[in-house]
Formats: sequence, structure tokens, C-alpha cells
Amino acid sequence: MSFQGLQAKYRRLFAEHAAWKLLRADNAPYILAFIADLFSEESEIPYGRARIMLDAEIERSRELGIWPTETSAATYLNQWIRTGWLREMDDSLTKTDASEIALRFCKGLDERNSGTTASHLRIVQEAVRDLAVAISPNVDERVTLLESKKAEIQREIDALQAGVVPELSEVEQRERIREIYQLASVLTGDFRRVEDEIRVLDKELRVQIIEGDASRGDILLSVMEKEALLSTTEAGSAFEGFFQLLCDQNRSMEFREQLRSILNRPVAKQLSGSQQQFLNQLMRELSRESDRVFRIRRRTEEGLRSYIESGAAAENQAVDRLLSKLERQAVVLRDEGVDLKTETALSLPVGPIEIKSPESMRLRNPDDKLDTSGVEEKANSREPSSHVLDCLDAVQVREIAHLTFDSLKEHGPMSIAGLAAKNPLKSGLEELVAYLRVAKAVGATALEQKEDVALMDKQGVILKASIPTYLLSLDLFPEDIDELAL
Repeated sequence: MSFQGLQAKYRRLFAEHAAWKLLRADNAPYILAFIADLFSEESEIPYGRARIMLDAEIERSRELGIWPTETSAATYLNQWIRTGWLREMDDSLTKTDASEIALRFCKGLDERNSGTTASHLRIVQEAVRDLAVAISPNVDERVTLLESKKAEIQREIDALQAGVVPELSEVEQRERIREIYQLASVLTGDFRRVEDEIRVLDKELRVQIIEGDASRGDILLSVMEKEALLSTTEAGSAFEGFFQLLCDQNRSMEFREQLRSILNRPVAKQLSGSQQQFLNQLMRELSRESDRVFRIRRRTEEGLRSYIESGAAAENQAVDRLLSKLERQAVVLRDEGVDLKTETALSLPVGPIEIKSPESMRLRNPDDKLDTSGVEEKANSREPSSHVLDCLDAVQVREIAHLTFDSLKEHGPMSIAGLAAKNPLKSGLEELVAYLRVAKAVGATALEQKEDVALMDKQGVILKASIPTYLLSLDLFPEDIDELAL
């Protein structure tokens, strides 16, 4: 590609790519430090906990004078979510592919080591040899390459049987284990790209549904074709390959045991404590990552199905057709030289609005002054009205969480119906929903059967609701109940 083409490409990435935007943000060091610290031990963090942690860090940084900001933590988190540096789903936060790239870039600046060249060369040589065998159309050539590999393995076996046990030098051991960590640390980036591609797929299908008059069968066929295409992308094929490894119990167990064996040897001291912990929990972390990818896939499929069945797609198509019709009509008026000041008898049934000409259909400028001539001044009342007091009389979910904790501590594990029997519900469905939110927040076990709950609303009317049975126990609650994302 020529210089002009490359500079255009890099200029586009400079302006559009979320990772590049993160790296050149004014407060990039604070954002990267918080994201790295937040996800240092877990890959998924409740939004409420992240907000509390960021509030504490902002307050501490403000006292030290290193981050003099007056913006709240919630504002920052929502801004980072919109920019594509964090992802929120089910009130939980995860990193995105953009933040992974930025963090990996910064970490690479600090951990560059030319000693890994030998390890890189060895990996490249083995990959080239395997690929040469796999793609060679000549059977004799394939046999020759495999025989060479077999002879090399046999020489190693003969040497071991003869009592010759070669040992890697300390430098070679350090290179090898650091290379393992570097390769393992980028695995999660594949999952982030799969998540991004699933969301792009969802967006493209919705646009396709709106723009075309396809039938439901055609839409479903398109969904299946896109799903098949997703598995052929680089990120998708990496995920599919990992999932096959995960489903193979023998290979998965062998991999886990080999990692544990390496970490139990002195060579593990070449890694930091956090790096050792990462490798020790690698398979568990990858399992959680794959579960989230499947959850996002399922959520996307359910959302598309609801979008198609609810009629929202048809409504969007109707709006799109109407806008296209209006645009065509506007072009016709322009081509025919119609004066925009021509008076019409147009009257819209939306209230007292009257339009004399197309030129009078002007949106209000934010700088325009409001006409306050008909506004009457009223003195503020110091006594709240009964309507205001009724609005303030709402169920506090966090109080319900504390009440649930105390009941479980006193009576042991119970369902929501059992809790309602101990503490009768007197605020109607709002209070019942609060109990369900607490059960969801702590991850209560959902049983197959349903249960009936009796409750009373604020007017004294007795209601009966049938809800899923959730078994709550004391050990599900964190030490600090205020950490729950309610």
C-alpha cells in the first residue's frame, strides 16, 4: 500500500478505533489503571461494586492532588461504556476488545525482553513444519517430513533411555515460561473480538430487516448464515477451536495438570505472583469467558426473535418507507420550483399547532429565548403535598436485603414464600419485586417448581402471586451487603 493509502488508513483508525481513542484520552493513565486493577482477579464485576471502587479511587486521588476531577464515578463508567472501553450486561461490567488491546500495548512497553527471540524462533519453526506437512499435496513429501519428525522424537527417546537427560539452562527456562504466559495472556482477546462480532451481527441483521421486505423464513435463514460466517472469522475460529479443546476431557485435564506441574517447579519463580495466579486459574477463566460468549449469543438470538415477533421490525419498516416518501416528495417540490413561502391549508391534528408554509416548520434553536409572558409566579410551599409524600413512600430494596439477611441468620435457608411468612408483605407487588431482586443479586438457586406468595397492597387488598422458587441461604450474601448490585 502506498504512503497516501497508509496514512488514510491510520488516520481513520486514529479517529475511529476505540483502543486508539483510549490511549490518547486526556485521563488515559487513570482509566487504564482503574480497568487493570478492577479486572485483576475477576473478568466480570458488578456495576455497583465498580462504581463504589471508582468513587473511592477518585476521592483518594483528589486528596493526593493527582486527579483533580469533580465528575462522579457513575458518569465516568457510563461514558466509558458508551465509548466502547467497558461493556455492561445484566448489571455487570467486562472489558472490551479495545481495552484489552490498550492494556496489552502498555504492558508490552514495560515487559519487552529481547531474550524471548529464541522461543519465538522455535515456535515459528514448529508452526512452519506443521503447516508444511498439512498443506503439502505431495504424499511422498508429507511422509518424508513426518519421518523426519518421528526420527527426531526417537533420538530424544534413545538419549533418555541411555541416561542422557538434557536440561534447559536458567535463561532458556525463563524464556519458555514467559513465552507461555505471553501466549496465554492474549487468549481472552479472542473472546472479546467474538463478543464484538456478535453485536455487529445483531446490528447488521436489524438493519437488513428494516431495509428489506423479507419474510420471517428469509430472516431466520440469514441469521443461520451469519452464525455460520461468524465461526469462520479469526476470532470465531479461535473460539471454536478452544471450545473443542474444552469439550475434550482428556486434553483439558492433561493441559490443566501440565500447567500445575510447571507452576510447582522452581521455574515458576521467573514469573510474578499475579502471573502465576493467572496461569493457575487459566482453564477456569477460559471456561467463564466461553460461558459468557454463549450467553451473549443466546441473548442476541432471543433479542432478534423478540424484535421480529413483536412487530417492531414492521413498524420501523413503515417509518422508513414514510421517510423515504417524504424525501421523494421534497425532491419533487424542489425540482418543480415550488416557492417555500407558498401558503397552505395544512392542519395537523396534534393540538393548536398551525403551519402556514414549509419555511415556518423550524426547530427551536437552543439559544432562543423562551417566551415567559404567560408564566405566573407562585411561592414555593414549605409543606410537601400528599402526592409528593405518596411518591416518597417507596420500598427500599437495600432494606429488604438487610431484612432477608437477618431472617436467614435467625431461621436458616428459606424461599421467598418462607420469608414472606416471617415478614408479611404490606407494600404490594413492589415489595415482592424487591425480594426477587435480592434473590437475583445474590445468585439464589432457582428450583423447578413454583410457589405462591400472599401479599397486601397499600390499600389493604390481599393479592396472591405465583413466582419461581428461589432458595436463599446466608452464605450467598457478601460480608458487606451494600456491595450487592441492587
